[in-house]
Amino acid sequence: MTGPREPSDTPLNVARYKINRETPASERAEVEPDTNEAGQAMMDARAQNVEISIQQAMRRGDFDNLPGTGKPIPGLTAPYDPDWWIRQKIEREQITGLGPAALTLRSEGAGLDARLDEVVSERAVREILDDFNRRVIEARRQLRGGPPVVTALRDVDAEVARWKERRDAARIERDAERERHAAALAAMTWRERRRAKRER
Repeated sequence: MTGPREPSDTPLNVARYKINRETPASERAEVEPDTNEAGQAMMDARAQNVEISIQQAMRRGDFDNLPGTGKPIPGLTAPYDPDWWIRQKIEREQITGLGPAALTLRSEGAGLDARLDEVVSERAVREILDDFNRRVIEARRQLRGGPPVVTALRDVDAEVARWKERRDAARIERDAERERHAAALAAMTWRERRRAKRER
């Protein structure tokens, strides 16, 4: 079953043009209600067509199992954030380097430890931290506007000490793992060692 055919805008516009051109201004006020009624009828037909399309889609199951069905709306009780749409886009697609400085610095600050752990020299760690602090200070000046910057500055010496601790802990864990692996190999027979090597 198909819905009522949607009337075209063109005949209505042509009729209005003819009425406005041929009708004197004094008589135009009497004719306008008819064109308004035609426009209202057209809008009612469109609304009916939309409602029929929605009902057909519901019967087909197009709205079943949509993402977020039965879950609370995220951020409903949070205070209003005028940049909510760009923040959600950045988080959803994990975009880096775009958006207001307040948001990009916040996400960069959250992943700064992991970035520092990939660096092998103390000098490189200090350069990264100095660059991060410089950008936080520039963003706090709000020269370009945008949301307020709440990202804290990093104490370079304290961060370097934490980086060294994490690096030493990772090295100790690697050494312990190596020793456990060597002990497990020593306890194996030559056939088990060969099978383990093949499986690797």
